[in-house]
Amino acid sequence: MPELPEVETVVRGLERGIAGRRIKKLTLNRADLRFPLPKGLAARIEGRRVLRIGRRAKYLLFHIEGGGVLLAHLGMSGRMVLNGNGNGADRRHDHVVLSFDDGAVLRFNDARRFGLIDWAESEDELPRNKHLASLGPEPLSNGFNGVTLASLLEGKATPIKAALLDQRVVAGLGNIYVCESLFWAGISPKRRAGTVQGERAERLARAIRLVLERAIAAGGSSLRDYVQATGELGYFQHQFAVYGKEGEPCPECDCGKAIRRIVQGGRSTFFCARRQK
Repeated sequence: MPELPEVETVVRGLERGIAGRRIKKLTLNRADLRFPLPKGLAARIEGRRVLRIGRRAKYLLFHIEGGGVLLAHLGMSGRMVLNGNGNGADRRHDHVVLSFDDGAVLRFNDARRFGLIDWAESEDELPRNKHLASLGPEPLSNGFNGVTLASLLEGKATPIKAALLDQRVVAGLGNIYVCESLFWAGISPKRRAGTVQGERAERLARAIRLVLERAIAAGGSSLRDYVQATGELGYFQHQFAVYGKEGEPCPECDCGKAIRRIVQGGRSTFFCARRQK
């Protein structure tokens, strides 16, 4: 599933490509994705401009002229394909198509149909939207730091890996970037979340920000279906320290032991048992 860096990369590409353009036509090639598509959506957005594109956690937010906001989630395999640059995307899975007055076309392609489209009547409704209301803080926001993270983790008995994957704790993180962040913070994925306080929480908050910023700069990570809006692949997978590196030497210490893989909550976790405590 695309995580925060992938979604942010798509947002930035779409902001460059369609912000300010007027929607000429909305084509819905099916009535639902993961959930039913909003009724009357075409009447709400056709003839109006896309003012800007933003992001909340893993959700894309299309701010539409007149005050409404179109929400989109890429799910497991979704792609936002601008002007046909789909990098092999099967057009049979183009479920939502936006055509613009200057000829540009944006296609929401989703083979598995785990993505979603929703509508908010105004920006003021976003904090109460059913998909956004329970989300934790943005890890790239100015207010995200060790103190904030420590307060969110205080008293939690779950492993820190599981806590960070909980979108109510920190918004937008997924398996890849949690593994990478814990490695650079030197924290074991098995450590009880509530013990990540003080300097340990500061290290982790800094590591999360650093890993995400590096990933965004590299265009995200392309492991399966993810591509940028232009159809280009992301390249952060070439910078992974531990994710998918089972059996390889630790890149940051001379422990002489290989990167380990364990399963937590049904997901693979990669870490260095010596470096991460």
